[in-house]
Amino acid sequence: MKTIVLFRMVPDIVEELEVASDGKSLDREYLRLMLADADNHALEQALIIKERHGGTITVLGEDEPGMEETLFSALCKGADRAIKLNSSPQAGTHARAHWISKGIRETPDLLPADLIITGAQAIDDLDGLLAPMLAQFLDLPFLGTITRLDVNPATGAGTALREFAGGVRGEYEIKVPVVIGVQAAEKPPRYVPVAKLRTIMKSRRLEAVQISDGPWIFPVSEIRSMMKPQETTQAEMLAGSPDEVAAKLAGALLAHGLM
Repeated sequence: MKTIVLFRMVPDIVEELEVASDGKSLDREYLRLMLADADNHALEQALIIKERHGGTITVLGEDEPGMEETLFSALCKGADRAIKLNSSPQAGTHARAHWISKGIRETPDLLPADLIITGAQAIDDLDGLLAPMLAQFLDLPFLGTITRLDVNPATGAGTALREFAGGVRGEYEIKVPVVIGVQAAEKPPRYVPVAKLRTIMKSRRLEAVQISDGPWIFPVSEIRSMMKPQETTQAEMLAGSPDEVAAKLAGALLAHGLM
C-alpha cells in the first residue's frame, strides 16, 4: 500500500492575529504556524493502515515556517519519506491544489500511489475544497469527511465511514487510487517525544523538490482588504418578562423595517 499524506501549515489562532501594513494579509513577523489539525489526523489514519497492512507513507508539504520540523515529526511517527515543496507563487485554495498536484506529478517515484490523504478542512479552507480540487487536477475519485478508512492491498478495495449532519453516518465502498479527506482518525494522533524528534533531525534528511512554475490554468483571486471585527456599543439588552421582551423585540424589528 503506497500512501501520500499532504500537510498544510495554518496560523495558530490561540495567538492574536494582526493585519499587515498592506491591509491585505496577516502580519507574519510574530505569526506562529502549526500543522492543520485535520492533517494530523490524516497522518494518523495513514499510520493505522500501514500498521495493519504494511506499505509506505510519504508526507509532503510546502516550504513554510515550521514545515521542516513537522515533516521530521512525521518521520518519527512512522512515515518513510518526507518531501518539502517550494511554496506556490499564487494564493488561494484553488492555486494550492493545482500547485500540489504539480508537485506530486513532478516528484520522482511518487506516483502511482494508492491513497492520497489530507485533512477534510483547515481554518483557511473551511469549505474543505483542497482535497476535491486536488482530486480533479489528478483525475482521481474523491471522498471526504472520513472518520474511518481501511483498504485491502490484495484487492485494492476498501471501506470508508463518512459522517453527516444530525448524527448520521454512511459506509462507502472505495477502490484505489483515490483522494481522501479525513475529518478524524480512528484513534487520537500519536505524540512525538522531543528527544526522539531531535535524534531524527540529526540522522535523517528531507527531500526538497522544486516545482516548475506555470502555466496557471485559471484566474487567481485577489484579497482586496483584510480587517479585524470592529467593536461597537450598539447592542441593547432587553429586560422584562418573556412577553415584554417579545414585544420589545418585535418593536425593534418593525422600527428597522425588518418585519
